[in-house]
Amino acid sequence: MTSLTTAAEHARAKRNVYILVAAQALLGAQMAMIFTIAGLAGQSLASNLCFATLPITATVLGSMLTATPMSNLMQKHGRKVGFFIGAGAGAFGAAIGAIALLQQNFWLFVVGGLFTGVYQSSQGFFRFAATDTASEEFRPKAISYVMAGGLASAIIGPQLVKLTSQAMVVPFLGTYLAVIAINIIGSSLFLFLNIPKPPVAKAGESLGRSKWQLLKTPRIAVAIIVGMVSYALMNLVMTATPLAVVGCGFTQNNAADVVSFHVLAMFIPSFFTGSLIARFGVEKIMAIGLTILGIAGLVALSGVTLGNFFVALVFLGIGWNFGFIGATAMLSSSHEPSERGRVQGMNDLLVFGGVTFASLASGGLMNCSGGTPQDGWSAVNLAMIPLLTLAGAALIWLWMQPKKA
Repeated sequence: MTSLTTAAEHARAKRNVYILVAAQALLGAQMAMIFTIAGLAGQSLASNLCFATLPITATVLGSMLTATPMSNLMQKHGRKVGFFIGAGAGAFGAAIGAIALLQQNFWLFVVGGLFTGVYQSSQGFFRFAATDTASEEFRPKAISYVMAGGLASAIIGPQLVKLTSQAMVVPFLGTYLAVIAINIIGSSLFLFLNIPKPPVAKAGESLGRSKWQLLKTPRIAVAIIVGMVSYALMNLVMTATPLAVVGCGFTQNNAADVVSFHVLAMFIPSFFTGSLIARFGVEKIMAIGLTILGIAGLVALSGVTLGNFFVALVFLGIGWNFGFIGATAMLSSSHEPSERGRVQGMNDLLVFGGVTFASLASGGLMNCSGGTPQDGWSAVNLAMIPLLTLAGAALIWLWMQPKKA
């Protein structure tokens, strides 16, 4: 009976993973689309070029502000409810963006980005949802497989940008209409999820550790720091990339291709990242990820040929994959089910807080740090140094902690 129950539970976990992979592939395409064109669209609408990436910053800010409420909502009402709300917000944000483009209204366009952030927040919980019904052994692979769904989004998103960005008289309007359709169609996948709500604590039962106690747990603290740095650096550089590519004399299609290769590099390693974590340990994979992020910065600083952009962004994607999936795996194994909503919401609040700062800094560094796009691109990549130092120091500190018997 026990073996039959275990087999049934594993089958359910795998089925949920398949659904979440499909959702990551289809719904996730909108993020590749928006990050490719939002800065360019913002540049065409903004009166001050230093604000060009503000719509992307608004998206990340929306994700940060809704991370904790979204996590608490899922803790109370289940994953499906949160995922449906996220997709609805994504469609609504895209509709506002489309109206803003028609009216040539920059600040309305920023508001649309804020609602898109609600979708991004919900998508961030796909990786955690994959672990809800997974065994301890299957958990790193479940996270990795769901993240691998981004491989399809890396192909779908930029190609849709090419098809839609200039398809209408108003540039980029077709892209935002396509995002609305993606959210409506893709949300139907959530009907097939089978993830039970977390059990409600009975009177007298422990609710788990407080947020402060969780933050003082070394593995949780380091997982949050490395996850925050990995995501913030990826966003810092990727947000500036389309502006840098076009500013250095290349085309919008070149920029879309660079972003496409970057997103492919973000998710292709996911097919084996979970296995690497199981074999070598999560700390080593996180350290390798931070090292690769550093290499990305060095390549970007060495020149502004199209080849430099491609290679730097590929390394950026691989480094993000190892660092972020490693951090997620470490975090998911460091808390109890009763603490899920608390720790996951806190994690994404801090992670996307860092990403918000990075996104805001990206536009300023890129457009206001020198007289040329080359100067701005150098400033963006030099800004990686202090954050990589912080994350590396955190990992070293964790290694120095005494091991529990």
